[in-house]
Parts: sequence; C-alpha cells; structure tokens
Amino acid sequence: MPSNKEPSSKRQQGIKLLNPQQINEIFCRFRSANEKPVTELQAPNDFTLLVSVVLSAQATDKSVNKATEPLYKVADTPEKILALGEEGLISYIKSIGLYRSKAKHVMELCRILVEKFDSKIPDTREALQSLPGVGRKTANVILNVVYGKPTMPVDTHLLRISPRMGLSNGTTPETVEEDLLHCIPKEFMQHAHHWLILHGRYICTARNPKCTECPIQDICMHNNLDN
Repeated sequence: MPSNKEPSSKRQQGIKLLNPQQINEIFCRFRSANEKPVTELQAPNDFTLLVSVVLSAQATDKSVNKATEPLYKVADTPEKILALGEEGLISYIKSIGLYRSKAKHVMELCRILVEKFDSKIPDTREALQSLPGVGRKTANVILNVVYGKPTMPVDTHLLRISPRMGLSNGTTPETVEEDLLHCIPKEFMQHAHHWLILHGRYICTARNPKCTECPIQDICMHNNLDN
C-alpha cells in the first residue's frame, strides 16, 4: 500500500484505499472479462509501436492510428522513416497535435536507433529514455508490451482513476506508479495497465462515469464521486 513517507503534496487526503483482497477480486474480474487485453495503438512491429507511443503524447490513440496507417505502409523501419525526411514524415502526421516537435523527436530517435542500437529497440529503461521523445511512461509501455516486463505505465487515465477506485492516493505519475506496482498482485501485472486504461477510457470516464455498468462498482471506493 502507499508509503507514509511520501510528502503530503504528493498524496491526496481522505482517499479510502482498497484492501489486498478487494484488489485481487478487481483484477480477477478484469481478467475474466478480457483475458489478454492489448494496446489500441495499431502498429505492425515493435519499432512502429514505439513511434506510435511517442506520437500519442497529448493525442488520442484514434488520431494516431488514423495518421500512421498510411505512414506504416511505406515506412515501418527506422531507415525508411529517415528516408522520408522530416517534411515527408510531417506530411503523414500533421493531423496529430504537436506534430512538428514530434517529427523532430521521431527523426532523431530513428537516427539513434540506427547508429547506436543496430535499428533494434533497446530493452532497458535507461536506454529507452535516452531516445528523444521517450519518457518514463513510454519506456514502461515498451518494456511491458514488447519485452513482457511487469512495468506500470501511468497515463492520464491511470492517474485519474487509481485514486477514484482506491488503488492509490498519489497525485503524481511517479507516486501512482509506485503504489500500483506495490499493491497489484504479480499474476496480474503483465496486463494490469491495459485493463486500467480500458476501464478509464470506456467505463470510469472523467465525466459521467458509467458506474451502473461497471463490473467492479460494488468494490470501487468511489473516491471524489457522489455515487
């Protein structure tokens, strides 16, 4: 459960937390409903998944998929992206927010992959985070999805619903990540972040959460909600 040593500024007061038995039951239900959840980003290989995750910052998966579907038909390796050139890449991704800065990140990312990593995706957080546009969350996604490591990428959905459900009282991605890694049983860690993302995206929405349709409504702590 959350550490009492965290500064109070990183913890919400008055958050009711779930006990281990309740947490286990929540993830049992998630697993029963969707045994092997997958990312909604559409990518034909590990490299394109990395690019899509970088492009998805402050953008929806749907908008990224719409832009990258034609892109990946012509460029699905670092070398092919580099061959397009920055303006060529922009012609595909200009519908995505912050496309110019993202294009610069992707071009430099591809150059480094070719020059330093033999065009392969590194398998350590340190190496991944050395790539332009790759922060802790993106690195965690790749480590989990590509390499099967029990990481916990915390996006806006997890940051929002984890306190609401009672999984964490953290207020930062770092504190929520720490709490989730500590409280979620190991047997669920491979798919836990996908279950939580999908739950936050389709059921436990920011506005008007669908509590009457929620498979865990009888366990959820409903923190900061009236129902």
